[in-house]
Parts: sequence; C-alpha cells; structure tokens
Amino acid sequence: MTDSRLAVIIPANNEAGYITPCLEALLAQITCPPMVVVVSANACTDGTVTETQAQTARFAALGHTLICIDSPEGGKTAALDRAEAALVEMGQGAAPRVYLDADVICDTDLLGQVARALAADAPLYATGTLCVAPAQSRFTRLYARFWQSLPFVKGGAVGAGFFAVNASGRARWGGFPRIISDDTFVRLNFAPHERIEVPARYHWPMIEGFAALTRVRRRQDAGVTELAALYPELMGNEAKAPLTRAHLLRLAARMPFGFAAYMAVHLAVRLKPAGKDWSRGR
Repeated sequence: MTDSRLAVIIPANNEAGYITPCLEALLAQITCPPMVVVVSANACTDGTVTETQAQTARFAALGHTLICIDSPEGGKTAALDRAEAALVEMGQGAAPRVYLDADVICDTDLLGQVARALAADAPLYATGTLCVAPAQSRFTRLYARFWQSLPFVKGGAVGAGFFAVNASGRARWGGFPRIISDDTFVRLNFAPHERIEVPARYHWPMIEGFAALTRVRRRQDAGVTELAALYPELMGNEAKAPLTRAHLLRLAARMPFGFAAYMAVHLAVRLKPAGKDWSRGR
C-alpha cells in the first residue's frame, strides 16, 4: 500500500463500549478520502481489541483499512509512536494524520472538511468544532456549559480529543515526547495562523463530577507547566484569547451556577498541587 490516504490514529486503553461507536462514526463519514485507521491498544484488559477487530471487514468493504495493534505496554505517547511506525511500514508515512481519542464521536462531514483544510504544502494543523457530549451529572453539565463559553474554547482550535496535521506539519516533530499533554504539545508546534477550526463538530465526553473534574484539571495544568519547562520556545504559539474581568462577569451573570461550578474546580486545583497519577479525560 503506497497510495497516500488519510491516516487516523486512535490510542486506546480499556475503551470497550467506546471504541465501537467511535469507529462507526468513521464508517459514516461521507466526504473523506480513503482512510487507514490504526487503533493502538495499550495495556488493555477488556474487549477493546476484540471490538476493534470486529469492524475490520466493514472498513474494507468501504475501501478503508483498519488495523489494531495490541501491546501490553501502557502509555498514550508510546501507543502513538507504535501507530506511527505501523503507518510508515504500510507506506503511509507521508499521509495526513488525524489523532482521535477512542471516546470521541465525529460528525459525518468532519474528516472530509479536515482533509480539505490540510490540502496545502505549508505546515497546517486542523481540528473540528468541539462539542461536549451530554453529561450525566448536573455538576459536569454546569461546568461544561460555562467552559465552552470561554474565549479560548470558542473558536480557539482547542483540539482536545481530535486534531490533525498535514505531512509538512507532522515533520515538525519526531517521536512523541513522554509528557502529560501530547495534544497541547502538537498544537503549540503551530503558530495561530497555522491552526484551523472547521465547522463540523466532534463530540467529546467530559469526566463526571466535582472530584474527577478537579483531578483532570489539575493534571492538565501540570501538563502545561511541564511543556513550559521542557519546550519554552513553543509557548509563544499559545495565543490564548484573554478572559477579561468584564467578560467573566458577563458570563457569571448569564450562567451563575456554571460560574460557581467552574470556580469551585479552579480553586480546588489551586489549593493542591498536581500528583503524578494519570487521569482519564472523561
């Protein structure tokens, strides 16, 4: 296989029940080029691999390729590197890359829009319009609604759970560094004018409840701190839209309970430093 397709990498750690809907959403894409999808299962002890392999024939019937790497070694960045190596072996080293979390659901026109956005020689990064999936807990629903209204999230090409780069963009780094925040690392390898957010949405689940949100937010902050220490040259690409006091007060007036939920997590994170334990984003 030497023709250049759209490569989709899905790292997966115990994603049974999530990986099948994720893959079915890829099968439902209506405007994307042929895909090579690599599910890089790492340290899975559930049915993730079996669920993935059950979809192989369906992908082939539509002209796509689905493979599953089953490794006992844990760690997301190592799983990403194994998937990258598999793509090179398949002759897809120059294919545009989509990096997708196993619990994310893509709208049917997302990959087609992303593929077209990346069709340039200049290095580019693309993502879809982030939509937080409906949460079960009231606290997470309140937090998510407020969070999605923040300037950085609205139109900021956040890329949490889904991002893509073209071939020249992928050449900006080699293997994935063993860091907390691989998605932020990739995003900050691109200047703001090189980052594109397409209109099509992807649905990203947020973790449930105050304690879990605090743990994940603390981990996210630690990831940014780690990046600033290891790759200070990348931080100039952050370019977050500022959250002014006036804007915050307007949001608080419109969503007082959401503001309370957001600030409760914010204050809890500040009161206790991050540990080294891994925290799933949902």
